[in-house]
Amino acid sequence: MPAPSASIHLGVPTPYITSHGSKVARLHMYDWFVLVLLVVIDGVLNIIEPFHRFVGSDMMTDLRYPMKDNTVPFWAVPIIGIIGPVIIITGIYFERRNVYDFHHAILGLLFSVLITAVLTDAIKDGVGRPRPDFFWRCFPDGVPAYDNVTTGVLCHGKASVIKEGHKSFPSGHTSWSFAGLGFLSWYLAGKIKVFDRRGHVAKLCIIILPLLLAALVAVSRGWWFLHFATFNSFQCHLMKTAYGLTHTLGTFLTLISYRAMLNPQPWIA
Repeated sequence: MPAPSASIHLGVPTPYITSHGSKVARLHMYDWFVLVLLVVIDGVLNIIEPFHRFVGSDMMTDLRYPMKDNTVPFWAVPIIGIIGPVIIITGIYFERRNVYDFHHAILGLLFSVLITAVLTDAIKDGVGRPRPDFFWRCFPDGVPAYDNVTTGVLCHGKASVIKEGHKSFPSGHTSWSFAGLGFLSWYLAGKIKVFDRRGHVAKLCIIILPLLLAALVAVSRGWWFLHFATFNSFQCHLMKTAYGLTHTLGTFLTLISYRAMLNPQPWIA
């Protein structure tokens, strides 16, 4: 019996797949179900109350930095980490018409971002580290109130603002940005054959640009004291460690997603 003309060979990225893209998606129905499950889990992690670690009156010296708006708003993070890479991946699809590559690139990108988001929010909820502007979140009128026995804070601010004040570590902006833009860097590295040993510096610049944008998003988190930046030497060490862990988390999961969904070596297109 002759094989169908539009057959799809799993695990072998055919240059051109003539069947409709939905056929590829159906073959990976369970993978898309996992993505939906990750969205639900991350939603739950954002709804539940994070751990409220003890904050005493003597700790408020380092938590009185002014409240400022985000340099990069929350709504901009999905645009930077997901929509931007999707637009570029879609552009490459229209040039090469490889449905298999397009589907797996989108699937890998979403998995990279969502698994990073789940791990980031789980750690946020578990650590409960207060932000540098916690005083003003807790006491918006500037009048502090403490327990007479434990000297712990008795917050009277808006509940949602206080809740967000217990999510200083790790940075969601940073991990999301590195997860999405890091995946884009790996993807572009494969498409333009960055590591073909022909010595084209311009190719390196192309894949570094997404990482540079992610780094700028990360740095912006410390500008207006949304995360600890430059206090005493111990906190500086903690800050470098925190940023390092966040960058590593996003980049490592990005590499895993790329290798699992697309080519095992980023220099092969």
